[in-house]
This record gives sequence, structure tokens and C-alpha cells, in this order.
Amino acid sequence: MTKPEEAKALFQAGANCAQAVLGAFHRECGLEMESALKLASGFGAGMGRMREVCGAVSAMILVASMRYGVSDLSDKAAKDAHYARIQSLCGRFQAETGSIVCRELLGLSGKSPDSPVSEARTAEYYRKRPCAEMVALAAGILEEFLKEQDSSAGH
Repeated sequence: MTKPEEAKALFQAGANCAQAVLGAFHRECGLEMESALKLASGFGAGMGRMREVCGAVSAMILVASMRYGVSDLSDKAAKDAHYARIQSLCGRFQAETGSIVCRELLGLSGKSPDSPVSEARTAEYYRKRPCAEMVALAAGILEEFLKEQDSSAGH
């Protein structure tokens, strides 16, 4: 199963958008699936259904940070390089979709958060939401990004 297929299958099994993407890459991050699902659980639906940054995008950032993030607080050059990496990654998603913001991707108006109560995962839910495709897109972008980063670093 490809990473986009794995992410989509996780979403269709009930994972939120962030859980679907991080779950598909849990091994690459050195995480058990349960830990990945817990870590990503608050990022779904644009951070707890606030419809801000898409959870699939947040998960791409989590994966990139687990793989290439900076822990030396005094290394400004590494921090800046990592931020450039994150901007590039998010830019790829935005170039494909027009936005990284959940409410914009869903065509919702207004800036107010949604109800914290998630919607039932019915056939109608999957039909009206682009989220399964968004997690597949994010996973594909992330998979390609990781290959590029690893090959440029000589891994």
C-alpha cells in the first residue's frame, strides 16, 4: 500500500486528517501507531475543529520535524533551515489546493470555530468532504519530500 493509500484508508477508518497522515508515517518517525494517533489527535479539523491549518498539513510538519527538526536551541542556522524546509513543504500543498487552511479547503465561511462535536462518518460525510483526498495528497507530497531530503543528505 502506498503512503497516500495508507493515509486515505486510515481516514476512512475513522482517523482525523492529522492522524491519517502521521499514522501513515509513524514508522519513519520512530513512533508506535498508538503514539502517532494520540500525538496527532488534537490537530484534526484544523486544530480541534477550529478550521485553522488543515490537519493533514499539520501532520506533514510533525513528520518533517520528527525527521529533520532542531533540538539545539542555540543553532540559529539549523532553525532557519528547518523553517525553510517547512515553508517549502507547505507551499507544495498550497500550490495544489490553493490553501493550507481547513475552512478554505472546505469552502466554509467565517472565522468562528466549528462545534467541537465531530460529524458522524456516514456515506454523505465522505461524499461532501474532500478530506480523504487531502490526506492522500499530503501523504504523497510528504513521501516525495522525504525522498528528496534523504537523498540530498546522503541517506
